[in-house]
Amino acid sequence: MSVVEDQAKRAREAAILLRRAAAGPKSAAIKAMGARLKSRLPDILEANKADLDQAKAERLSDAKLDRLKLDEKRVDEVARALAAVGDQPDPVGKVFDERKAPSGVTCRRVRVPIGVILMIFESRPNVTAEAAALCLRAGNAVLLRGGHEAARTNRMIATCLQGAVAQEGLPTDAVQLVEGGHEAVDELLLLDRWIDVVIPRGGEALIRSVVEKARMPVIKHYKGNCHVYVDEAADPIMARTIVLNAKTQRPATCNAAEKLLIHERVAEKLLPQIAERLIKAGVKLRGDDAARRLIKDMKVATEQDWSEEYLDLIMSVKVVKDLDEAIRHINTYGSSHTDAIVTGNEAAARRFLNEVDSSSVMWNCSTRLADGGQYGLGAEIGISTERLHARGPMGAEELTCLKWVVTGTGQLRQ
Repeated sequence: MSVVEDQAKRAREAAILLRRAAAGPKSAAIKAMGARLKSRLPDILEANKADLDQAKAERLSDAKLDRLKLDEKRVDEVARALAAVGDQPDPVGKVFDERKAPSGVTCRRVRVPIGVILMIFESRPNVTAEAAALCLRAGNAVLLRGGHEAARTNRMIATCLQGAVAQEGLPTDAVQLVEGGHEAVDELLLLDRWIDVVIPRGGEALIRSVVEKARMPVIKHYKGNCHVYVDEAADPIMARTIVLNAKTQRPATCNAAEKLLIHERVAEKLLPQIAERLIKAGVKLRGDDAARRLIKDMKVATEQDWSEEYLDLIMSVKVVKDLDEAIRHINTYGSSHTDAIVTGNEAAARRFLNEVDSSSVMWNCSTRLADGGQYGLGAEIGISTERLHARGPMGAEELTCLKWVVTGTGQLRQ
């Protein structure tokens, strides 16, 4: 048995033991994870600096460097997220539905752990801690396979996580870091005997590769080609501030806005105001013919631009005839991630929220709010763009499944 298969087998054994664990020890272990991260802050930052230095030498993009970087504030945010997850009610055992069947038996649908989850991700070392906490909260064992660019940081974080799990008497194999090259990932994706589901979180190439190779179900966390549509009834000040925040607050994230759509009736007056603020913030604009007539020196947006996830200070702009065209454009080119409308017209907003086919749709707020912590989930294992099992930010409850629990008093099938 290979090293990787042995890890997967031990994760399965740990998952079985976790089904016996009460909510209290799981909560204590999750909170202890956050406490250990804070206590080992100098070691984590030292490891992260070494990863960053190597990444710079390998000329990783600024977007990837930003996702890789940890500092005291970011580690503190992770610790606070873990504390919030530790305080959450345990989803395991929660009754989703209950009914009395014609035969007299009682049928309940109850939330239970999925089992063993394989998490494959790039760059973001915070995912190591947040994924582990959410999986443990839902009673799952987790195999964590981060990118090579964060190897040192992930090792240090995993040491903290396993120490916290052991401290509370839970199986340490419930949280394991998997190392090795692409061959290790390829082997993991064949181990459907031990692994129940895989969640890839990273670039489009990674996700497509996992989907093609995995023998177990895949919950895709696809790219974030997010839109803000400024309607003809938008408040100008609100529109300017929402677009600026959605694009520039942290442009290397999947919920940053990549496209701006604006109604032709307000474009002439409002688009120059929005563009001025974006350009001042360092955003490079690309646009259709109508937008380029209004903004000097704006580059041409190609057909490829409308589908592109930039993860950078770049934004494409399109002037649309009406709400219908905005909705049609988003549903054609979007990635079903997060899209927002800015408008004072409730009827227009309701149509947008109903007809745009994305995992999060927003009215008068920034796409950057599409986040498990911002939604009150404590943290997220990612943002699913799937249509089955879970959509949008996935917290602990989304890492459970349902089973029927049937209780009778001797009933038989007639």
